[in-house]
Amino acid sequence: MEKLLDRIEVNPGVMAGKPVIKGTRITVDVILKLLADGMRPEEIAEDYGITVDDVRAALFYASKVLGREEIFVVEASP
Repeated sequence: MEKLLDRIEVNPGVMAGKPVIKGTRITVDVILKLLADGMRPEEIAEDYGITVDDVRAALFYASKVLGREEIFVVEASP
C-alpha cells in the first residue's frame, strides 16, 4: 500500500501545492469529491486519463493525512 504514495506529489509550483496525481494537475480532493458524488474509480480513471491505482492512491493518501490529524470538537457558546 505504501507504494501507492509514490503516485502522489506535492509541489508548490503545481496547483498551489495541493497534493496531485504525479505528472498531472488532478488534485486528490477532486478525486475524493468525484467518488463522493458516486463515480466509480474506473469512470474517474477513464474520464481523467489516470489509472484506477491513481484513484486508490488518492484515497490512501487522504486516509494517511486524516489518520495523523487530531480533531478537536469545539462547542459554540450560546
